Amino acid sequence: MEKSAEELAGDLGAVLERLVALIRSLNTDNPMSRTSSGTLATLERSGPSRLTALATREGVTQPAMTQLVSRLEDTGLVRREPDPSDGRVVRVVITDDGLALMARRRAERAGRLASLLDQLPMDQRQILIDSLPALSALADTRLSAAAAV
Repeated sequence: MEKSAEELAGDLGAVLERLVALIRSLNTDNPMSRTSSGTLATLERSGPSRLTALATREGVTQPAMTQLVSRLEDTGLVRREPDPSDGRVVRVVITDDGLALMARRRAERAGRLASLLDQLPMDQRQILIDSLPALSALADTRLSAAAAV
């Protein structure tokens, strides 16, 4: 029986909430707030960004993002630089140390997740493999869909 988009959305949302909690629990050696790791991931994926844009993407206020960026800057994970198109504006850039931290966190998480995936039967692992393109496409629509709502 085929599910409606609403039924699929409810079921998928519930499973994804549990998966997000699982993924977050796999990074125990490098604890970092969701907003900090999300901000670094955004900078890594999208490149340099203005503070206001980062705040909007991460769902926090501009003052909260300013404080977060200051903390990340103090630890050498990001730096501020002038925007080439408008020297009055500051962009936030992930540093090499920030990129290295993200790579270490991903490798750690992947190793722990691989152990869990090894416990699944091969047919369930194949379903996960087959669903990766659809999940990736769904994840890529996040910003445009959120803006339309």
